[in-house]
Amino acid sequence: MGGTMKKLVIIVLFVLPTFIFSQQHSAIVSFGHFNPKATDGGFILGYKGEKFIDRNLSFGWGASWFHKSYVDEVLLEQFVQYYGVVDGEISEQRSKTNLHSIPLMASMTAYFPLFPIVSLYVTGSAGAEALLIFYNNLQMEDQNEFKTAWDFSWQFGAGLSYKIGNKSDIIGEISYHNSNPSWTYKVTDPQTGATKHLEQSFDMSGLALKFGFKFFW
Repeated sequence: MGGTMKKLVIIVLFVLPTFIFSQQHSAIVSFGHFNPKATDGGFILGYKGEKFIDRNLSFGWGASWFHKSYVDEVLLEQFVQYYGVVDGEISEQRSKTNLHSIPLMASMTAYFPLFPIVSLYVTGSAGAEALLIFYNNLQMEDQNEFKTAWDFSWQFGAGLSYKIGNKSDIIGEISYHNSNPSWTYKVTDPQTGATKHLEQSFDMSGLALKFGFKFFW
């Protein structure tokens, strides 16, 4: 009887941690600075959900939001090439772009404990990025237009997780994001009636520095 109990205890000790960690979940709310090539850098807000399959490995999904209003210099250059040099203020008004970037990605994260309350982690993500673009019509600067653009995106990062409670951590992370959504549109020369297709591309590749809070349940 004693031997049977010992075997049962050993089985429980090995199986129970796997069961516990396979059911453990976490949520991360982060904020920081993102600096894509297409625009100036700015504030980024993110959310990430995780499910642990063992003590140091998790799968999850995440979403983030980045917003910037700016003058699209590439579009401005195309406008000048096609229409010629016009009043600079009018050209800039026609090239103003209001951009919202929303990547939706699946992720995998590996944790490497350094101390009882500190862990190093590396994370990789891949998915789709949606751009919501509000811009001025090239030929009628007072007319606003709306467009969406999509592209495959991926991200790789590393960070530190510091335990501040039984079910909460604070995290700091640096990551590199890569995507390049684009769309094409048609303009018509008012003098000749000739049409031309222009492409507006948004290189959203860049580094992000984020901090946040992580909660377990």
